[in-house]
Amino acid sequence: MIVVFPNGNADITADTVSASPAQRGGGRGGPGGGFDSWGTPFEKDLLQDIVPYIESHYSVYTDREHRALAGLSMGGGQTLNIGFSHIDKFAWIGGFSSAPNTKAPAELVPDLTAAREKLKLLWLGCGNRDGLIRISQGVHNYLKQNGVPHVWHVDGNAHDTTEWDNNLYLFSQRIFKKLGRCRCISSLEETV
Repeated sequence: MIVVFPNGNADITADTVSASPAQRGGGRGGPGGGFDSWGTPFEKDLLQDIVPYIESHYSVYTDREHRALAGLSMGGGQTLNIGFSHIDKFAWIGGFSSAPNTKAPAELVPDLTAAREKLKLLWLGCGNRDGLIRISQGVHNYLKQNGVPHVWHVDGNAHDTTEWDNNLYLFSQRIFKKLGRCRCISSLEETV
């Protein structure tokens, strides 16, 4: 398994990494503090540069059944936005503490049938002390109402590294394995 952790901000390049915050334009999302580079520009980087680079430089399977996408916070939102739009490229999707950059549920899942039938594992995780839990809950509720199988993992953490480490560990234990369709297993980790 090859794991790649790209910076989800497409404005961060080799040149801007070494620049001072003042030279970069400083804000949290990118130059000037905007979040535009976390959307379509990163999606293009991922699909047109990162995935093809990995496939051309490493001995990997190149089909969707052998490709997973996961992220935390804004990366969780990116994962859901990109993953649902490209079910033809990703069979395993994990969003951990997904942030407000996550599309509204009805827009997020453009093809409910494909989500139901083609995703091998869809993992949504968030701590019950996370101020952004409403984002993940909204996605969970929409998926549940529309019969899309997924794991809804809620624990006692917040928007923090313990939450993300736990979800990454649990998600990674289930990917690339033959699994039956997910069903409910407990109130803290509900698979629907």
